[in-house]
Amino acid sequence: MGLTELAIYIVKIVGVLAWVYGLLWVLGRQSWPVKIAGLILAWAIPQLALTPIGGVQVLNGFDNNLLLDASAVAMLCLGLNLIYGFNGQFSLGQYGFYGIGAYTAADITFKWVNRDASGLFVAAIGVIVGGAMILGLQRFLSSRFKGMPVMSQLTLYLIGAVVSGVIAVWIGNICARALAPAFGTEANPSGLVGLPVQNVVLFLAVLIGGAFAAEVSFLFGLPVLTLGSDYFGIATLGFAIVVQTLMVNTDTLLPFPEMKGGRGMIGIPTLTTWTWAFVFLVAIVIVMRNLIYSSTGRAMMSVREDETAAKSMGIDVARYKLLAFVIGSMFAGIGGGIYAHYIGFLSPATFSFIAGFNPLIIIVFGGLGSMTGTLMASYGWMFFLEGLLRVLLGQLGPDAPTWRYVLYPIALLLLMLLRPQGLLGTTEWGFLKAPKAALRSAEEPQAAAAPAAK
Repeated sequence: MGLTELAIYIVKIVGVLAWVYGLLWVLGRQSWPVKIAGLILAWAIPQLALTPIGGVQVLNGFDNNLLLDASAVAMLCLGLNLIYGFNGQFSLGQYGFYGIGAYTAADITFKWVNRDASGLFVAAIGVIVGGAMILGLQRFLSSRFKGMPVMSQLTLYLIGAVVSGVIAVWIGNICARALAPAFGTEANPSGLVGLPVQNVVLFLAVLIGGAFAAEVSFLFGLPVLTLGSDYFGIATLGFAIVVQTLMVNTDTLLPFPEMKGGRGMIGIPTLTTWTWAFVFLVAIVIVMRNLIYSSTGRAMMSVREDETAAKSMGIDVARYKLLAFVIGSMFAGIGGGIYAHYIGFLSPATFSFIAGFNPLIIIVFGGLGSMTGTLMASYGWMFFLEGLLRVLLGQLGPDAPTWRYVLYPIALLLLMLLRPQGLLGTTEWGFLKAPKAALRSAEEPQAAAAPAAK
């Protein structure tokens, strides 16, 4: 790489980070016409950069992969920052939920393009019935058996999960068989396997993947979140290892031969585009920002600051720990669905517990408790460390890029020594800033007191 190419790539990195700032600025505008126009522009700028115009393409195919990967990682890391940065629960299992979302969404679309609707119907019915079961049991236990031991609750939830799974498989397969003739034949497929319908199925598959990851996190977190933060971290690490082991044995222990176990799942339709990545990323940013600045978000942060004080103020610490864990895992599952459909291939090695340290490093770099820092660090991580640094090291030899795994911990160590709060600390930009409380004018209390005086 010459100096010219290096300078161009640095400009690209600066441009991507400036785009993140612009997106947050646009989302923070009060005028809805300005906000909508700004969002369209925020989508259009990268889209135009990825499109060859007159033989010139600002962002090439490699940059496109980095952009989509960074968007998926940003969703994953926002979820982890909610769990760790805002709620204070040290977790090493986020990549496990990322993998669950990826494999769930990929299996749905893989079966659909092969004219099999069972994946969609079974998964959709499963998450709906499972979610209804969880909510129903929660209400029943809180009203009739308040104070029931956690393990007894878990037993009931597990029984409910098994029943929900049986119902989903039974009804889902019936629906899939009824729809099968509408797919046509391999030689003469119907419009159901066309690209427009595939994109609808992708949208549903990503949402289902996120919902399934959330429900699994609920069942896992119910007993484990009663542990202290350090023990919880060890338990989540064990969870990530278990999930990867199941991925390796999907074709033997689990009834999913299409996933091919340790050989990796191939044939996943590459449906993820910049549009899909942008839509899901913006949706997660909006949901998380509104959650953090709500009364629920303040309760979550109070648990991080001091659990004893939060309990003394009447806050249900266990409930808000579990809620943060479930929502953060859902974000990870959605990011996994986006990742699976841009890469087109899933290998269990991708979701190893070693790789699970990457999102932790990213949120520490950006700043724990900073959504802005997470977004900037996610895109900076991909375009600088996984993009520019890999290309530069590649000039030194075929094995040189692996040295970036040595540079990561060194950079993290230096950051902890020089700026332990992360690059942005708890700073937020634009839309992610805390909303200003409306101040009452001095005349209002007097006007309210005047009728009372009469």
